[in-house]
Amino acid sequence: MDLDDTPLMREPIDVAALFSSAERKPAPPIAPGAQFILGSYTNKAGTRAYKLYVPSGYAGQALPLVVMLHGCGQNPDDFAVGTRMNELAERPPRLVLYPVQAPSANNQQCWNWFNAGDQLRDRGEPSLIAGMTRQVMATYKVDERRVYVAGLSAGGAMAAVMGVTYPDLYAAAGVHAGLAYGAARDLASALAAMQGKRAAPRAATPNASAVPTIVFHGDRDTVVHPRNADQVILQGAARYHAVAGAQPRVLRQSGRVPDGYAYTQYIHLDPQGRPFQEQWLVHGAGHAWSGGSIRGSYTDPKGPDSSKEMLRFFDANPRLEKKSG
Repeated sequence: MDLDDTPLMREPIDVAALFSSAERKPAPPIAPGAQFILGSYTNKAGTRAYKLYVPSGYAGQALPLVVMLHGCGQNPDDFAVGTRMNELAERPPRLVLYPVQAPSANNQQCWNWFNAGDQLRDRGEPSLIAGMTRQVMATYKVDERRVYVAGLSAGGAMAAVMGVTYPDLYAAAGVHAGLAYGAARDLASALAAMQGKRAAPRAATPNASAVPTIVFHGDRDTVVHPRNADQVILQGAARYHAVAGAQPRVLRQSGRVPDGYAYTQYIHLDPQGRPFQEQWLVHGAGHAWSGGSIRGSYTDPKGPDSSKEMLRFFDANPRLEKKSG
């Protein structure tokens, strides 16, 4: 995760140009009858492009929506290839939205999770990601109880931001090799947090709901210290305690991928026995999407399949009460 403190872009962008460079990543497979659509969203914070995967099984029925936030230097094609999320979205069918960070907003195309102005509801990049999520929900039939957000590295950190700032929109979040909400307030503190030098992130907003979260991290990650995964879980547990008045019950189990890495999984259960938080520590893995395809960047196929596990976790955590997005 290379960071850059380029100011937030305010001018319109050439959406198609983001996908026309010589360095374009391998195109993900598209099932017969499916679509991978290019679009954009604009509000007072700026403009961002996106790609939307519409599965072949979509026929106007209400589908879950998964928002996937790429890491630095990635784009939707690369991220879709590496995570295989489009393939998984075929059965059962679900929509997958891939927001695009613009080079004019960050030279490394990192989401600006570390900027104080990009950690607030209805401001900066959170407003853009939430806005395009709502735009898709207004265009396609989406099950409002099953809207989720996940990301890798800087995208994982921004997924944590979205879970805190828009708990009424996203039912659950997936944070892969990312950082907790408010772990940094500027570039200098971001670098310290990534190295695991900061003791704890600032508290979430006082009225923030506890959004179910699944966390993946390699214990040999030298880009984002695995201590940050602990902070995501601790912050979520604190919000959960504030809302529910009780501590989750934690189960621990371990396993190994055949011919791959061992892992430890911590499952946090609410009083009804539902998985409220999960933390996967992948032993021997570095800064990469666990279980991903080698055709994409920042992936490691020797780890447990984080895409499948995130979708399983999301399916187990719909919003209990339907709310307007």
